[in-house]
Amino acid sequence: MARYTGPKQKKARRFKEPIFGPSKALERKPYGPGQHGRSRFTKKSEYSVQLEQKQKAKYTYGLLEKQFRRVFERANAKVGVTGDNLLRFLEARLDNTVFRMGFAATRRQARQLVSHRHIAVNGVLVNIPSYEVKPGDIITIRPKSKNLEVINEALDNSSRKKYKWLEVDRKLLTGKFLSYPETEEIPENINVQLIVELYSK
Repeated sequence: MARYTGPKQKKARRFKEPIFGPSKALERKPYGPGQHGRSRFTKKSEYSVQLEQKQKAKYTYGLLEKQFRRVFERANAKVGVTGDNLLRFLEARLDNTVFRMGFAATRRQARQLVSHRHIAVNGVLVNIPSYEVKPGDIITIRPKSKNLEVINEALDNSSRKKYKWLEVDRKLLTGKFLSYPETEEIPENINVQLIVELYSK
């Protein structure tokens, strides 16, 4: 299954944000990678700033270029604000939802849990990370997988942060997707308007 497999910390340093989870490399070197990483005087063009936001969103949610473009086209075709629709579709991905519920430490780990058939939606096993969760859907860890060490470690180390659009029972390892989130509720630091402007050219 296609996914980004390059150096994670290099990308985190590029965006100056721990987009793949806690980053010791970013703490040690809080500047961009490469020989110009420390430069304070590099002026970015309008296109460069827009592209950076698109790339940040793409790497944050673990999509490749064609996948991201398809999600954007769906968001653009749907009634409403395109940028808001885009973020809602990204948040409704099954791998992201599993991550938000605290069943995985990172989105990559959540993607693997889904791909390896450890996750069920409404009682049916789903192994497609991009599967779109709908309001009212129940996400559960399959019974045979409830004792997996990675899941228990993720639950122990998670901040227990609550999201308004999710309802989670950590004891039963189940969660409910209540609704699509509002843009202001999503914690990711992504300027979706710049992404819309980039694709509108």
